[in-house]
Amino acid sequence: MISRRRSLAFVYCAAIIALGWMGPPSATAIEIDLQPPGEREFVRDLAGMLNPGAKEKIQELCDSLLTDKATPIIVITIESMAQYGGERLRIETFATLLFDQWGIGQATLGDQEWNTGILLLVSRDDRKARIELGGGWGRREDALCRQIMDDYIVAEFKQGRFSEGIVAGVEALDTMARKLQLPTRPRPWWHYALVVGAIGLGIFTVVSLVRNGSSGWAWLFWGAVFTVLGVILYQLLTSRGGSSGGFGGGSFGGGSSGGGGATGSW
Repeated sequence: MISRRRSLAFVYCAAIIALGWMGPPSATAIEIDLQPPGEREFVRDLAGMLNPGAKEKIQELCDSLLTDKATPIIVITIESMAQYGGERLRIETFATLLFDQWGIGQATLGDQEWNTGILLLVSRDDRKARIELGGGWGRREDALCRQIMDDYIVAEFKQGRFSEGIVAGVEALDTMARKLQLPTRPRPWWHYALVVGAIGLGIFTVVSLVRNGSSGWAWLFWGAVFTVLGVILYQLLTSRGGSSGGFGGGSFGGGSSGGGGATGSW
């Protein structure tokens, strides 16, 4: 009897250890129940957050970017993550799984590693959004993605302007992919304080020139200012990346996530 109990105890222990080794199902075993948009369609608005004009504008922007830079932006809006097999998942995990499942972007372009795809995911009822970048971005644009998420997307969402926020986000991501300066947003209060400060500096310059002529400090100050402005202008001009020669491929070519991004909520 004792021997039998020991045998059963051994079996139970072995079963517990085996279950411990197996662990819970991994995230990579989860499949998101979503089909991608067609090649060069770019948008699936399952949550009904975009008006027709917004869809058309996004389509034009994304088609042009894919042709010029071989970089697709895919926009997907959903009602909730749970509805598509992502119950209890963080939106970062959901976006990574979806990105890899769809293979957004081209893994290679010619003999170069490429992988510059971009996913903009909005989960309406979860009140969360995610920018997910392909591995080719290399985490270099995390801060810029954070700015785009906060200032261009979530800022509009908080006002109930969902179409406007998604379009603004796509415009900013298009600008990022082209290595240009982000589009102008409504200026905060401190911008006007800077304008007032600039006027004050102008008055200082005039007074300095009247009192001291060319020997005044104003000449030295403005010389430094124009030098800095010249350097900034040069960097902006030289950072404008050239075209990839007219990419004719589609949005999905085995790309994978891993380039960072940003998450927002409202």
